[in-house]
Amino acid sequence: VAWPSHHHPNSNFLHKRIHLVQEDSSMESSDQTVLARFCNTDGEPIGPQLSLPFDISTEQLTTLLNQHILKNDEPMPYSFFLNEEEILETLQATLKAVQKDKLNTEEILTIVYQPQAVFRVRSITYCSSSLPGHTEAILTVNFSPDGQRLATGSGDTTIRLWDVNTETPYHELRGHRNWVLCVKWSPNNKKLASGAMDRTVKLWDPETGECLATLAGHREAITAIEWEPAHVDPHSRRLISTSKDGTARVWDTVMKQCLFTLSGHTGSITCVRWGGEGLIYTGSQDRTIKVWNANEGKLVRTLTGHGHWINTMALNTDYALRTGAFDHTGTVIEDPEEMKKKALERYIAVKGAGCEKLATGSDDFTIFLWEASTGKKPIERLTGHGKLINVVSFSPDGRLLATASFDKNIKLWTSAGKFLATFRGHVGEVYQLCWSADSRMIVSGSKDSTMKVWDVRTRKLKEDLPGHADEVYSVDWSPDGERVGSGSKDRLLKIWRAS
Repeated sequence: VAWPSHHHPNSNFLHKRIHLVQEDSSMESSDQTVLARFCNTDGEPIGPQLSLPFDISTEQLTTLLNQHILKNDEPMPYSFFLNEEEILETLQATLKAVQKDKLNTEEILTIVYQPQAVFRVRSITYCSSSLPGHTEAILTVNFSPDGQRLATGSGDTTIRLWDVNTETPYHELRGHRNWVLCVKWSPNNKKLASGAMDRTVKLWDPETGECLATLAGHREAITAIEWEPAHVDPHSRRLISTSKDGTARVWDTVMKQCLFTLSGHTGSITCVRWGGEGLIYTGSQDRTIKVWNANEGKLVRTLTGHGHWINTMALNTDYALRTGAFDHTGTVIEDPEEMKKKALERYIAVKGAGCEKLATGSDDFTIFLWEASTGKKPIERLTGHGKLINVVSFSPDGRLLATASFDKNIKLWTSAGKFLATFRGHVGEVYQLCWSADSRMIVSGSKDSTMKVWDVRTRKLKEDLPGHADEVYSVDWSPDGERVGSGSKDRLLKIWRAS
């Protein structure tokens, strides 16, 4: 197979190596060809070696891959990469860029292709509702896995549940005696957990608003909550809570009791992830990350390297773990086994053949990347931010990493740790960011009271969204891509939509 037909190489030609002359003039002619081969993201070669014209475009590469290599029934959108550099227009332009990195052009070029989301999320452009109700700052905003409901937690000690279609509150959950610091929907969409400064975790029925249980045992404020993934347990029976007391507790939400406590950190635990490979990851102000067996609570390994507090962590599978069996189509699966199967399919699609990747961000201004299920050494150390790292977040497809800092900037990296771009525009610290479901946009909220939408492909500001009267503490983009929720010190929940 070759593109186009008049460049079809004979068999002798296929086995010759093409030597590329370095001068730009040598690349001007569209008659010149280069040997190349497609590879998937796991590094497996797909299809035969091809003789491609230098000036082949991304559109032509997509057609070639769809029709001749993969023979897809329906054409799919793809991104293409050469030496980790995305081919944005033509192979020729990208070759010029990567030759600065001394790409050996005598070798057969490897063009890595990545499927893009088939659906496209529209950028949010306006505030469709400003919703009062909370009497203190809104500290956390969290959409349900199906994107149809929204939970907000506030300094006024309450949680409010909102119907996103009518943009009205439908329950006020009272019971905590201090600031509500985190709220998390179970991946099966049926339960809600909240953690507060009052040292308790509460479980709620989001349909009735009833408090199902109060889980007490921590000696200080709750800092984070995570649920067991739906592809492991579609009933969402277990969750983990972390605390400033330096411990994490795994709870059985049916028996309403603590199954085991993870002890060993010597400082406050600031963040936690319940991975899809049977491991739990905790990050602490003691500068370490600990990896635990999720079934017994035994310590597997301790990851060291950061020089200061760990503030934030993310897995490249986070989005699939959060949404379980729910995708952008809105299909509702009730059968637990079907839910488990669909959740596993979605998880594997993002994780690929390798193991999960963990990113951690610290007060030491750096981000570390780890393959924490297999090793205790970081695979990459990402530098460039000028102040503490506040947020790390992988794109839903797991291929990109966005980081936010008190230096007011957002940086974009590949999941392998290659720096791509800096998004500048906020004039205050960036408190939170969130990806659109199709991995094409990022929304950020800042101390400067604005939100901004960034276009990942063009690396530019797409929308500037003023509106809040004070610092924006929390933002979340609904998993169905339809809306963004933002919570602020001004006590308002704002819902943003596409015009």
